[in-house]
Amino acid sequence: MLVSTKGRYGLRSMVELALNHQNGPLPLRIIAKRQEISEPYLEQVFASLRKAGLVRAVRGSSGGYVLARPASEITVEEILTALEGPITPVTCVEETEATNCPRMASCLTYPLWKELADKINEVLSSTTLQDLADQPRP
Repeated sequence: MLVSTKGRYGLRSMVELALNHQNGPLPLRIIAKRQEISEPYLEQVFASLRKAGLVRAVRGSSGGYVLARPASEITVEEILTALEGPITPVTCVEETEATNCPRMASCLTYPLWKELADKINEVLSSTTLQDLADQPRP
């Protein structure tokens, strides 16, 4: 499993919003400059985050983006899922019926993939945006 550029940039941008929430809405151009991300690309990322209900756009001369909920209530899993889709090492462990493999009952590797997916989701769902924002800066 490899997190794409969209997932990495989205997570970094969300941390930027969490770190600056007390200053009000943050314009995309500021986030793009601070994170060294192309502004047009960041617009695509924020469209997905907005659609998932993780950020809100504020219009006007002092507009920009704000977190839709407190950083302590937004998990890394929510962010990455909004940007990447299901976070699984192999499709057979996805939660949807459409991905159930006919060999699942007899597959000797399925338990490994399932355990790995569970551990990944455990870490991502127990880590909040606030946890990342509270990390000491290098």
